[in-house]
Amino acid sequence: MEIYWTKIKEIIEETPEIRTYHLECPVGVTWEEGAHIHLALEGFNAGDKPNRALVRHMSISTVQKETTIGITTRLKEERSEFKTILGNLAIGDQVAVFKIKSNLALRRENRNVYLLSSGVGLASFRPLVLQYLADNKEINKIHSLHISDKNDRLFESVFNGQSTPTLTSEVVNQRSDYYDSVQSLAVDKEGLFYLVGSDEFLTQNISLLLEAGIPAGQIVIDKHENKRALFLSEATV
Repeated sequence: MEIYWTKIKEIIEETPEIRTYHLECPVGVTWEEGAHIHLALEGFNAGDKPNRALVRHMSISTVQKETTIGITTRLKEERSEFKTILGNLAIGDQVAVFKIKSNLALRRENRNVYLLSSGVGLASFRPLVLQYLADNKEINKIHSLHISDKNDRLFESVFNGQSTPTLTSEVVNQRSDYYDSVQSLAVDKEGLFYLVGSDEFLTQNISLLLEAGIPAGQIVIDKHENKRALFLSEATV
């Protein structure tokens, strides 16, 4: 496993609680849309064993052509050790990245794609939308449904700034409205449903989609295959 030490190039305050850290892209590092990466802070590998408190599995919110590795995260008032240190970092400070993998890449199967997210999970879908806008081959349309109880409006220029009838976006604040919308989307039995959010969010959505008759193979989550199978089994209990 190769560890790349890189510098913070830019920090964007998306909302009062959400920041995007743009990291310089190390030479030779590549990724596809929907990728995640391990982000580590200085000192994580100083001892005999890695300090896991200083490592997080994070989604990449940029695409390759943007030339930076974007990490979008929420920094609440009460923070973990990792978030406390991250929140105090500045442009030019170093972090480590390693183990890039994508479980959310766009499937080009001539279907409609539905992106279901909560909170800062929307950041995981930004690269998918950008890739779709660059190349919509074998994708009929994309619809993003996002729930946020904080009125967060992330990446408006990407999700709502494009004039195309095949890319639509919906943000709701109430769970009842959100699940009503999911039920409406699930009428499309051929659609691909991408889910990003907490484990509870994933389980609830998987249950709802399966009950609505969406085949398990059309539900996409950012988990390795063994963990994906576990979520599917728990959702059907």
